[in-house]
Amino acid sequence: MGFLPKTMGARPRLACEIRAEGVVAVRAEDSDAALSAAERVALVNGLAANGTARAERVSAVKRALDGAGGRGREVTLVVPDSAARVLLIDFDELPAKASEALPVVRFRLKKLLPFDADDAAVSYQVMAETRGAIQVLAVAMAREVLAEYESLVREAGYEPGAVLPSTLAALAGLDGDAAPALVVNAGRDSVTTAIVKDGVLLLHRTVDLGAGEAMTAAIPAATPEPPEQNSGEVARDTSIAAIAARFAAMEGQTTPAPRAPEAPVVSRVSSTLVSGMAGQSAAVSEAVDARRAVAPAEEIAQAVNVATAYFEDTLQMPPRAILSAGPLGAEALARMLGAGSPQVEEMVNNGMLDAGVSGVPVGWLAGVRGALKS
Repeated sequence: MGFLPKTMGARPRLACEIRAEGVVAVRAEDSDAALSAAERVALVNGLAANGTARAERVSAVKRALDGAGGRGREVTLVVPDSAARVLLIDFDELPAKASEALPVVRFRLKKLLPFDADDAAVSYQVMAETRGAIQVLAVAMAREVLAEYESLVREAGYEPGAVLPSTLAALAGLDGDAAPALVVNAGRDSVTTAIVKDGVLLLHRTVDLGAGEAMTAAIPAATPEPPEQNSGEVARDTSIAAIAARFAAMEGQTTPAPRAPEAPVVSRVSSTLVSGMAGQSAAVSEAVDARRAVAPAEEIAQAVNVATAYFEDTLQMPPRAILSAGPLGAEALARMLGAGSPQVEEMVNNGMLDAGVSGVPVGWLAGVRGALKS
């Protein structure tokens, strides 16, 4: 098992991403990651922690992977950004041998993780090295959370190999000599903004949207199928991912806890008034749904605006375009950002797909395509 693209070498030619909106699996025949097959299965219950939802996820993983086909059973697994912690950490020095450096990285993570660093799955990669300073990208995942995601793949009849958080997987699909990029991975539950230049990660910030179910209408989704019945639960880390150490505005601060969901409007109306509002119930429900949908949209726009400002301050130029890597899609993201924002483009385009690949929006494919590129 490994997290980071540059440490893995050649990976299986089959990849699968699990997220609240659904499961997508793809196959590529070579390391250029031109996708030859893709299959997407929607999730009715998302990543909820209950037996019905877990059985549905196993079924969705199996159907997606079977649909993508291929002879092998090994899979590169892409998990939600909120399931892992991604940090940029500065060291004065670091042992050259990985076996000696990993304990040093793990020790630094002790005060930065909300779970046990000694038991966590941890991987690292040196991002930049100058005289007297080494910057390291560290990725950590609670062991029980990792085990649950891997078990979904195993119960579907496949074997998980490398495990990558969604946005890091998507970034692996960029060309190393490409211009500096601002990537936005937005979905129903969270939004991640990332900045990369010359293959070096400068920023990685994930924000939990909280009332993520309200994003459903804005995200293209397949028609959901009834879940299968079963028992069991899946652990889920829904906390905000650690903000990159070089993100100056947040450096050294404790990551805030996600806000509690706003109480529904009708819950603040007295029972006496409610009894006389039967004819207005539909209008009230629509108003509640509209307000819940606006809040995540505002948070996404704010996250992108902050990342854009950081891009301009750090690189002394505006981003040429914003690359959309999540199921929200470039068109919906552009509408959220409004006029005056940089142009929004899909990270994956049709030129990266074989002629036979259709039926899956390209926004869903950024993570799995990057996971296959080596």
